[in-house]
Amino acid sequence: MIDMRRTRFGLNVAGPRIGAFGGAQSKGRVEVDFQGIFVTENKPSVRLRHAYWEVGNEDFRLLVGQTWDVISPRYPGTLNFSIGWDGGNIGFRRTQFRAERYWYPSDRTKWILQTSLNENVTADFASNPGVRREAAGWPTLEGRAAIAWDNGLGAKKQSEIGISGHLGETGFDFLVAGPPPSNLPPQDDARFRTWSFNIDARLPVTDRFGVQVEFFTGANLSTFLGGIGQGVCPCLRVPIRSVGGWADFWLDWTQRLHSHAGFGVDDPNDNDSLLGRTYNQFIFANLTYDVTPKLLTGFEVTSWKTLYHETRVGQIPANQLSASAPGESVVLQWMVKYAF
Repeated sequence: MIDMRRTRFGLNVAGPRIGAFGGAQSKGRVEVDFQGIFVTENKPSVRLRHAYWEVGNEDFRLLVGQTWDVISPRYPGTLNFSIGWDGGNIGFRRTQFRAERYWYPSDRTKWILQTSLNENVTADFASNPGVRREAAGWPTLEGRAAIAWDNGLGAKKQSEIGISGHLGETGFDFLVAGPPPSNLPPQDDARFRTWSFNIDARLPVTDRFGVQVEFFTGANLSTFLGGIGQGVCPCLRVPIRSVGGWADFWLDWTQRLHSHAGFGVDDPNDNDSLLGRTYNQFIFANLTYDVTPKLLTGFEVTSWKTLYHETRVGQIPANQLSASAPGESVVLQWMVKYAF
């Protein structure tokens, strides 16, 4: 498949220095792509990626608007657009108020503390007319603490390890009885906790080779692209717990030739659902070449495997059962990217 929907356009604006913040620099960013809802492949619609204002310096940063989550800030070096989402890599973009503080206990070490208040986003039951989604009465909370240090390989290849987490709620009105065999009655103002605990690390080993990893555990993670896209079980009406993560190894063959190889796993708890996805994994390897500093091309091979379960056999009619056969695919992808 060939498409242009991954094209991105944006604008970075440098604002004035603000005296109330010690003369710190202000700036803003707006960025869109074309991955919005569309009818045909050649009629994509615009989707907002980033839109925020910030002020900061080497000691702090304040941000208001939509951008990446504080939690699990890294992503594998895959060329695939989904960058491992629902396959072990959690975290997305949402509207937030973010505050960051930096300390320097030595000239080679940096401590990082990040917190944010975030918009409630509810992903489950979007197309179910029997369920009405509601925002919780308080914002989703996110936080991360990290340490970065100079490993002698240069400023752009510092090592960093962080821990992060979030806490929030998603809400629903179940207007009709739930699916069989539970047939749970209608329920008003149902609330389900969403949470995660995460570890991330970027560890250059030499000036040409290194590894980055993330680990997560949590529940009701569909809005953070975890749990293989499953947050609350429709049959049991309980948050679906999940654990997973990913690893990415990179190698710079030359100044222009680069490789990434890695894998990811997302493993929801089978006891939290009666049907659906129970395991997802991906394995990838790629080779990219910098034609110029702004023109990049590359090729990648990715293998995906998804497992399902259906525990209602014998309890409901056979024609109402969901598919439970494993799904596997191999994706070959060639990419050309020009940045300006």
